[in-house]
Amino acid sequence: MSSTAASRFCTFTGQKVRRVVVTGMGLVTCLGVGTEHVWKRLTDGECGITRTHFEGFDKIPSKVCGYVPRGHSPGQLNLDRIVPPADQRHMSLASAYALAAASEALIQANWKPISEADQRRSGVAIGLGMCDLDVIVDAGLALRVKGYNKISPYFIPTILTNMAAGWVSVKHGLQGPNHSVSTACTTGVHSIGDAFKMIQRGDADVMVAGSTEAVIGPLSMAGFSRLKALSTRYNDTPEQSSRPFDKGRDGFVMSEGSGMVVLENLEHAWKRGASIYGEIMGYGLSGDAHHLTAPRADGIGAQQCMMGALKDAGIEAEEVGYINAHATSTPLGDIAESQAIQSVFQERAGNLAVSSSKGAVGHLLGGAGSVEAIFTLLACHTGVIPPTINLKNQDPECADLNFVPNQSQNWSDTTRRIALTNSFGFGGTNSSLCIGQFVS
Repeated sequence: MSSTAASRFCTFTGQKVRRVVVTGMGLVTCLGVGTEHVWKRLTDGECGITRTHFEGFDKIPSKVCGYVPRGHSPGQLNLDRIVPPADQRHMSLASAYALAAASEALIQANWKPISEADQRRSGVAIGLGMCDLDVIVDAGLALRVKGYNKISPYFIPTILTNMAAGWVSVKHGLQGPNHSVSTACTTGVHSIGDAFKMIQRGDADVMVAGSTEAVIGPLSMAGFSRLKALSTRYNDTPEQSSRPFDKGRDGFVMSEGSGMVVLENLEHAWKRGASIYGEIMGYGLSGDAHHLTAPRADGIGAQQCMMGALKDAGIEAEEVGYINAHATSTPLGDIAESQAIQSVFQERAGNLAVSSSKGAVGHLLGGAGSVEAIFTLLACHTGVIPPTINLKNQDPECADLNFVPNQSQNWSDTTRRIALTNSFGFGGTNSSLCIGQFVS
């Protein structure tokens, strides 16, 4: 291995930077648990969205969501195998999902730091969009009705947004950077992008990075419903409710889960003989500076973060073959993003494949970006592009792009497979990752 192969020149600074590769992945979604299981269902065009089936949703207009399947069968989550029941009482469900996804990713990466030196060079960057609002409601009621002594001493640690990062760090002895962001629906891409930069700078050799979310409850769904953000038209056919780029879309579908990757300095991965599933090549960020909840109609913020990721990766737009779109199935957002893609790629846009996996898994809010980054990695690794399901009647206001309707497509490029994955959040926060098939 040459030092040149393990690094590249950064177009921003003109200096050599360390290459960052992915050696492990873990998924917890409504399509199931486990990367191989979820990827097969996704590429087969299946959907994990169902009706709400717990108490408290009867007066809420939207009655569809994406629950993580629980149980003992393949593809189901058996939390007792990941987290001792005693610990489950002291942590949020989002932290438990993060532990499950991180455990899978570290097993796949075959990385368990034992020496103090390895532990200090291994860190975490795990974000959470929202804490569980129902936990706060229940604690408030307990305080008012039953008094101070009924408040759990674990109440505050349960609702802190950095606790998923803390749990993963403690369980696996990761003493390097311990980082957590909470940037709404951009959280997952920011977490992976920040970890990527930490390894490039030499702050760590290995980072467990990703995001998690578990806030499906009456209060959170009521809040989003009052914003008129959730789908209500397909309550009786939940598998059809999330339909990015389709003319019949009427809002997003709340979902839950977690995605985690093990990022690693290429030289470190090579020295220990790790399997490599892809490379993080670039990271772009921007702000709309426009509105707290609505995207800019001209998509300038989305354009800027995509162009930033390409510049950071040192590649041209024509080298990109696939975009995993943020597209949440909202009337305004899908149009703005598609137009932004058209503006960035111009005449090349017609040759792109653009798909949104939210038709299959719904919108995981803070957990979305990391799950979709894994889908993008797998597309680059396998040469299979997952479909946008429920796309029956493409909205003419969206740009005229190949949205990979309803069936997976083979990636026809004969050169290196390179993709972007986008995430945009409330507050006007935007981010893109440039991800590539690994070539030495």
